[in-house]
Amino acid sequence: MTANPIAELLARQPVVILDGGLATELEARGVPLDDALWSAAVLVDSPEAIERVHLEYLEAGADCIVAASYQATLEGFESRGLTSGQAETALRRAVELALSARADFQERHRDDGRCRPLVAAGVGPYGAYLADGSEFTGDYGLTEQELYDFHARRWRILAGSGPDLLACETIPSIAEARALARLVESTPEIGTWLSFSCRDGERISDGTPLAGVVRELESVAGILAIGVNCTAPRHISSLLAAAGAETGKPLVVYPNSGETWDAAARRWVGAAGRCDLGAAAPDWIELGARLIGGCCRTSPDDIRGLRSALL
Repeated sequence: MTANPIAELLARQPVVILDGGLATELEARGVPLDDALWSAAVLVDSPEAIERVHLEYLEAGADCIVAASYQATLEGFESRGLTSGQAETALRRAVELALSARADFQERHRDDGRCRPLVAAGVGPYGAYLADGSEFTGDYGLTEQELYDFHARRWRILAGSGPDLLACETIPSIAEARALARLVESTPEIGTWLSFSCRDGERISDGTPLAGVVRELESVAGILAIGVNCTAPRHISSLLAAAGAETGKPLVVYPNSGETWDAAARRWVGAAGRCDLGAAAPDWIELGARLIGGCCRTSPDDIRGLRSALL
């Protein structure tokens, strides 16, 4: 039977506060990310920087931190010259750093009544490996089976590396969602949340209505929560309403700052319609959100404000 750490935490408090942007926070601290591996390169070059950011999010009030494995793939590491064994070690290191940060946090706060934070192993889409922005389009030209095969080995390494759950993030297409759902069913010992990148207030990035995607995935027992991430804040309420009409599972939401990723220039562009997460969250909770945090260009200060507003 799939363990459900989300339900266990929600039995003790009304919402689960997630962390915020990892790679963009590293960049804000001067960690260079001019690498096709993006934050995954930091696992090799400066792992201590990742652990510090994890710890700061926990100190800011996060109940769950997502390990730095979003853009970490065996193929990506091997293209950088790592052997297969070294690539697997680097992938596991992402979870180890998050677990170490949690242990440090718990040691510092053993008497303050905080619930034990969760560690999720981040699973990015195929587009994160391509590093060409296609996690916001889903335009891969791959079949569902090809996507399953791409994710399978990394999935099993991450599932066996000690996290409380897996977090499938920024999923842009129905084909990739179906492939990941099959992998969820292949590891019944560990649960997962699935969250989608969306192009507007109705559709995921490949144009499929979010409501239909949620309806199709509702019966997958190992999917513990479902929702939206790395999507502009202005679209969140309508997306939650669409998803909530199709599922009784907790909804997960962590928007970005409202900017757009320019893959060619490798930077965020456009107006940052930054969202006050603490002010917006009560409306999202009314729509079924139970896991709430931030994605790219959000910071520990955003998470601190969110926790102050909700708990």
